[in-house]
Amino acid sequence: MAKVIVIPARLASQRLPGKLLRDETGWPLIRHVYQLCLEVPDVDRVIVAVDGEEIAEVVRGFGGEVVLTEAELPTGTDRVAEACRSMSLEEDDLVVNVQGDEPELNPDHVVKLLDLLQDHPSCQVATLALRREGKDSAVDFRNPNRVKVVTDAEGRALQFSRNPLPEGVGEGIPEGGWLQHIGVYGFRNRSLEAFRELPRGDLEQRERLEQLRLLEAGCEIRVVIVDEAAPGIDTEEDYRRFVENTRRMREDRGGQNPARNVPAETSDRGKMDYDS
Repeated sequence: MAKVIVIPARLASQRLPGKLLRDETGWPLIRHVYQLCLEVPDVDRVIVAVDGEEIAEVVRGFGGEVVLTEAELPTGTDRVAEACRSMSLEEDDLVVNVQGDEPELNPDHVVKLLDLLQDHPSCQVATLALRREGKDSAVDFRNPNRVKVVTDAEGRALQFSRNPLPEGVGEGIPEGGWLQHIGVYGFRNRSLEAFRELPRGDLEQRERLEQLRLLEAGCEIRVVIVDEAAPGIDTEEDYRRFVENTRRMREDRGGQNPARNVPAETSDRGKMDYDS
């Protein structure tokens, strides 16, 4: 059973155009994600599924493996599915979709998704969520860039939404907290093949969340709850926070980039949603 990480990457981001090539840390954003994925144990390949030659050239420049995909695909999962079709994978091979704007991903979270899929042979799709509690989480509870999920007692997703879930809790947050979806997915390859053939339903189009295509079609999505997770890069504020964190970590490490201890002096190699 092969284990593959595919990073969907396009430049035409809706919320922060060109973010994957922004390089104020010394590396383009996409390289931070790629390096983190290389840290996941027992993964056979890490591939960036790109929408064109501009980003492909940057990825090749830092030694990454690239698959070119159709530019106009509507979602990151469509891009991952197209890339996998060209890779001669078996039906039961495992594919993890790591968004190209998750540069502070914890590699252990990818391991959790792979373990869940291996431990539950009937499960086709797995994803992550973070439990949020306390008054400090109330702003994010109403932030449409922070996707919410509700699950049943067995950890199966019932609904995803950009709106507060569950609904009807007034100005506060639900008793016991809420689950913030983390947009990292594990798939059996056959579920990706099925995804390509499914119609985009009303919920997916309204919410702009591709996982709803699977949920509307009756696909079981299991949710792994993690203890911590940094937000992805959706806004200018997110990117500014990441740049400052990276600079601070580099200083703590004596001039080395956070990912894989690659020296900072080599970090300019390669310069030249709903994919988000």
